[in-house]
Amino acid sequence: MSNVITADDLRRILATSAGATDSASIDGDALDKAFDDLGYDSLALMETASAIGREFGIVIPDDELFDLETPRALLELANGLVRTAG
Repeated sequence: MSNVITADDLRRILATSAGATDSASIDGDALDKAFDDLGYDSLALMETASAIGREFGIVIPDDELFDLETPRALLELANGLVRTAG
């Protein structure tokens, strides 16, 4: 397990969770766009949190997950949990 989740890790996981074949839709400034604007619904976010949990050994609480608005906010929360778990 890594001690940090990179933006590339998150892009890959988001693309997989949304059923995309690549992470092209989550690049550059897309990290700061709202999940709604990117087309990610609550199911895709739950899949993303589950995939992050499996890969990085953390649990993202649903109440915190659904309060997040952007991929960058998810990345910051997940990395905070990784540091706490490590």
